[in-house]
Amino acid sequence: MIQKLLFKALFVFLLIGAVQTSEAQLFKKKKKSTEQKAADKPKKGGIKPYEKVITKEAKTDEGLFLVHQVDDKHYYEIPDSLFNREMLMVSRISKTATGIGFGGGKINTQVLRWEKKPKKVLLRVVSYGNVAADSLPIHEAVVNSNFEPVLFAFNIKALNKKDSLNPATVIEVDPLFTKDVNALGMPDNRRKQFKVSRLDGDRSYIEAIKSYPLNIEARHVKTYVAKEPPSNQSLGSVSIEINNSMILLPEEPMKRRYFDERVGWFARGQVDYGLEAQESKTVRYLDRWRLEVKNEDLEKYKAGELVEPKKPIIYYIDRATPKKWVPYIKQGVEDWQVAFEAAGFKNAILAKDPPTEEEDPEWSPEDVRYSVVRYLASPIPNANGPHVSDPRSGEILESDINWYHNVMTLLRNWFFVQTAAINPDAQNVAFKDEIMGRLIRFVSAHEVGHTLGLPHNMGSSAAYPVDSLRSASFTKKHGTAPSIMDYARFNYVAQPGDGDVALMPNIGVYDKYSIRWGYKPILDISAEEEKPILNGWIRQHENDPMYRFGHQQIGDIHDPSSQTEDLGDDAIKASMYGIENLKRIVPRLGEWTTEDGKNYDDLETLYGQVLAQYRRYMGHVSNNIGGVYEHHKTSDQIGAVYTHVSKEHQKNCMSFIQEQLFKTPKWLIDQDIISKTEYSGSVERIRATQVRYLNTILHLGKLARVIENETLNGNEAYGLLEMMRDLRRGLWSETRSGRSIDTYRRNLQKAHIDRLEYLMTAKNQGKLSDFGGYRKSTAVNTSQSDIRSVARGELNNLKKDIRNGLSRTSDTMSRYHLQDALDRIDKILDPS
Repeated sequence: MIQKLLFKALFVFLLIGAVQTSEAQLFKKKKKSTEQKAADKPKKGGIKPYEKVITKEAKTDEGLFLVHQVDDKHYYEIPDSLFNREMLMVSRISKTATGIGFGGGKINTQVLRWEKKPKKVLLRVVSYGNVAADSLPIHEAVVNSNFEPVLFAFNIKALNKKDSLNPATVIEVDPLFTKDVNALGMPDNRRKQFKVSRLDGDRSYIEAIKSYPLNIEARHVKTYVAKEPPSNQSLGSVSIEINNSMILLPEEPMKRRYFDERVGWFARGQVDYGLEAQESKTVRYLDRWRLEVKNEDLEKYKAGELVEPKKPIIYYIDRATPKKWVPYIKQGVEDWQVAFEAAGFKNAILAKDPPTEEEDPEWSPEDVRYSVVRYLASPIPNANGPHVSDPRSGEILESDINWYHNVMTLLRNWFFVQTAAINPDAQNVAFKDEIMGRLIRFVSAHEVGHTLGLPHNMGSSAAYPVDSLRSASFTKKHGTAPSIMDYARFNYVAQPGDGDVALMPNIGVYDKYSIRWGYKPILDISAEEEKPILNGWIRQHENDPMYRFGHQQIGDIHDPSSQTEDLGDDAIKASMYGIENLKRIVPRLGEWTTEDGKNYDDLETLYGQVLAQYRRYMGHVSNNIGGVYEHHKTSDQIGAVYTHVSKEHQKNCMSFIQEQLFKTPKWLIDQDIISKTEYSGSVERIRATQVRYLNTILHLGKLARVIENETLNGNEAYGLLEMMRDLRRGLWSETRSGRSIDTYRRNLQKAHIDRLEYLMTAKNQGKLSDFGGYRKSTAVNTSQSDIRSVARGELNNLKKDIRNGLSRTSDTMSRYHLQDALDRIDKILDPS
């Protein structure tokens, strides 16, 4: 019995032990499973399984990267093979509020590199400002001094390892576009102008992200809180839409062609520390398309035959373009074929229709593989031709010409005011389609020239003798200028009876020369070794004005042979012909602009265009006073780079301005037109025009150049005293003749006193930024210059002239004016 009880007790004990052991094992197993699940569960913000991030609901766009949208989040799936590849980010304002300016304006261009870390992806900014060949010892120092800053850092959201040969990394990209990343947002100058305090995240969002084979296009709207917005001021904010184009750069950069200032070209530069020079030196190279000879055509090319390039330049015409204008825009593109033939290529530039939506629903003008002439329904009277290029080599990767609808208004106005005196086709406010089409072709060709790498050549038109522009045979052969890249719009020189003269430029001698110089392949040698050959091509035409490049200028014009809107080699003669034509147009403006039941808006507009054209002539002539010609040369060429305008020509220009502007231009004051177009403003309009060019002549920089010319060249120069005396005697001629002084002259004479007062007190003028060579400013220390002394002397001389004039005049208003002038001068000379 006891034995049975002991056995039962032992069994129970063993059973309890077994149960306890089982329970312990089960607990351990459960604990281990819980720990495993916890280990398997991604940490907050950590890398998750691909399917948890890119879900079945994801909308995916294939291209350079896979771009996924899941709910309101956007993801880039970056192939690991593209990490450390260089990409170009071009940021543009695509839509703006009123008052900011038209869309398409470039904000920023920078080279970026995606870099993968264990848990993050970095977007780094790559600088090509300083370089050195990686084979040189100094390369390491250059790298160390150009550490690539991080533009943005992303957490890795997931990894796609399904394809072991092509793994990819997933990041959420929204913060790059919705946060205030300065490089991708509103430019600093606009922020200061509108007094922006911060980005409003609630009103900022991604509009769309599209992926293409070589680029990704992101459009996003940013709203900034601003104290002084340009419009909708009650909102206290500014909204803009920004487009960011991220473009994969070629793996093998194109061979460069080095820049030479004697041939006009858009160029870029970098400091090369690897050169054999005892200073850091900037090298510049051209922006140009990659036009290469096919391997199978090399022998033909070497033998002088025209060959087709491996990849031609193709422009597609926007589907939105009105059908009747498409052929003319295409002609403007393909007009450049003759220039590329000079470079050895045929069919190098082509214009095509894009595929229809049915033919290719994926085709888009935003795809960087396509360059497009984009037609924009905008009131802006303009067109422009920007391009995107590889900063490492200058290779143009893509270009879109922006064609704004109202460019036709601009063309109508120019063509009317510059040719209507001799051209029946321009004697109306609405042109025939074939006439407008020809004008559109002209502008198309000009803008395409920019996209090929050519800047404005404002010195081109000075190559032609003025009277040659009146010759039908000459103009039919040569157009109005050797380059379509000049602003030599239409032939305002030709007079009635000159016959069938050409009215506009074509692709000219200079255009063919510059395209050949920039694009003709030089085989089997390096870019550095090309330099002597390129120099030789320039030297072949060094004394021929048809091959001269004249830089565009802004502000104080120093080179009068390189101006906008001018024609011919003599501003006085060309402007005189132009004025004669304006005098023919004014009496017929009513006839050409009005019809029954129509108001006088067109009459008012085109009368304003007459005045604008007249102002251009005054500018062309007045800029010769104090002018310095600029003809770029290298040390192996004979002659000066800078030459002062001759004394005789400057004096003649002063006489022209006195006769055609400062003596009241009564032919321009048409009372019949004024009575139908305005209730006031005609007197002010003449005053403003006269004062504008009076102040141009008495510009500080111009006066300083007059002083320098006289100092260097003595009596051969048009000196400051002589110039100021000529100006005063012309402006105040009534003080010697005793004639009454009309309203316009009284206003002008008061302005002369005001300007002399300004010269007495003007602050020193330093060198201004050159805007890439477009502005050449003259520094003036006015407090230590002769300008102030001469201004004081002129005021004293003027007092004597006015006192003499008072004794000669019997006109009451003239007497009051002269007495007032004396009082003004006394207060300037003795403010106490």
